[in-house]
Amino acid sequence: MSDTHPAVLASENAAKFAMAGDRDSWLDLYAEDAILANPVGKSPFNPKGEGFRGKAEIKRYWDTVIGKANLTIVASQRIVCGNTCAAVLQVTNDFGGGMKATMDQIAIYEVNDDGKLISVKHYWDWDKFMAQIKELGAG
Repeated sequence: MSDTHPAVLASENAAKFAMAGDRDSWLDLYAEDAILANPVGKSPFNPKGEGFRGKAEIKRYWDTVIGKANLTIVASQRIVCGNTCAAVLQVTNDFGGGMKATMDQIAIYEVNDDGKLISVKHYWDWDKFMAQIKELGAG
């Protein structure tokens, strides 16, 4: 049995499966009633800023955002508190042709007693990301 904290393991696996493009394994990390906010607050992905609630909405998020991305996710630190893990992340999306955008993020992963994600919140600056896209000539 692993002595890795369940929230750390969920955080590590979420990154691993996202980078591998493994939707089914990524979705399996979530509880049925989970909520995902990436980013927290309003964005074109989530105009009301309420996050994605339940596996059907989280799957839709994957299909419209994660599944279309070519991500590299590096965690420089993970801090455990209770049933949560705060991760300091650097997420790079490679658009091809040498065009890449990088976002510094803080992500909070909360798991239930079964180790399933019940809440994931990614904090990052949408406007800063869009400025990078514009600089690349892609926006």
